[in-house]
Amino acid sequence: MIKFLDLQKVTESFQPKLNEAIHRVVDSGWFLLGKEVSSFEQEYASYTGTGYCVGVGNGLDALRLIIRAYMKMGVLKEGDEVIVPANTFIASVLAITENQLTPVFVEPDIQNSNLDIGLIEQHITEKTKAIMVVHLYGQVCWAGELNSIAKKYGLKIIEDNAQAAGAVWSKNDISPEEPSNIPGKKKILAAAKGIDHRRSGSLGDAAAHSFYPGKNLGALGDGGAVTTNDEDLANTIRALANYGSSEKYIHRYKGINSRLDELQAAILRVKLARLDQDNHRRREIARLYINSINQKNVVLPSDTNLAHVWHLFVVRHPDRDDLMRYLLEKQIQTLIHYPVPPNKQSAYKEYNDLSLPVTEILHQQVLSLPISPVMSEHDVQIVAEAINSYPN
Repeated sequence: MIKFLDLQKVTESFQPKLNEAIHRVVDSGWFLLGKEVSSFEQEYASYTGTGYCVGVGNGLDALRLIIRAYMKMGVLKEGDEVIVPANTFIASVLAITENQLTPVFVEPDIQNSNLDIGLIEQHITEKTKAIMVVHLYGQVCWAGELNSIAKKYGLKIIEDNAQAAGAVWSKNDISPEEPSNIPGKKKILAAAKGIDHRRSGSLGDAAAHSFYPGKNLGALGDGGAVTTNDEDLANTIRALANYGSSEKYIHRYKGINSRLDELQAAILRVKLARLDQDNHRRREIARLYINSINQKNVVLPSDTNLAHVWHLFVVRHPDRDDLMRYLLEKQIQTLIHYPVPPNKQSAYKEYNDLSLPVTEILHQQVLSLPISPVMSEHDVQIVAEAINSYPN
């Protein structure tokens, strides 16, 4: 069986460093709000090229807390509208509605499945206060036009970076191929002034990150973070995530409990050191798929963006469910990201009648193939040959 994602093999590839990190935390006797979390926050802020990083419980909490903090700061209020991709995981929408804001669904570009930036402006009303971009599958959803729209209408841009840790955007369309060429903090901070490359997570006003185990940068449990250059926002989020408190037993807000723990932070520090290398390996696998799959009805993703970190390798086929069954018979595990769009979920009955034809086509046709840094070229070829042999 070729697993969709062999997490056990991925975890083993980080040994013995993972065990050493775990023992370091256990031996310290300090498990929350300690040195491991503060060190990871500093390292991840430096990696993304942002001034601040706040560790939280998970990616959904990161999104929820960004919006909630903006509400506490008076930037957003109940009833405001947030532009959101129609083609996304439901967490993007949950964070909006939980805070009593209104999601405004915008169709994706069918070529890359990301939010179609060219459609945003026609959905903006006097109630629109923010745009949420999702870097879906590991590819950056960004353009100079997006920044111009936000400035024109005074909108905040929130990045859902759950799937794209380490991805890079270049305003000059120059994409790094090797991990050594991806910029460090100095270059990225220079990029913030209009020079060179910038990482996802540093492009908008604030970004939410997920460290779910299956992500490119995954913990051994739940974890998340917010990155931003806004010190007030970072401080507000940090307080909200800690029962609304920035001073013990003094509570400024009605907060929640959402904290990245010491153990997960220590594990993430180990994995962060190899993230660029692992993302590069994902690019190699993606290229091998693209060069090897030639089934007549399979639509392959574009390989024009070498900064894509390929959290998912997603193809399209008009008879997706049958292809999925066919591959499983050949001992190849695949998944669907995602079978039902948010606006068609029973949780959002009020949007069930919304017509979003591009989104619906994608959700009917997409299929995610196995991909990970520990996948062998032999297994990639087995998957490609199986797809090529599919008769329909």
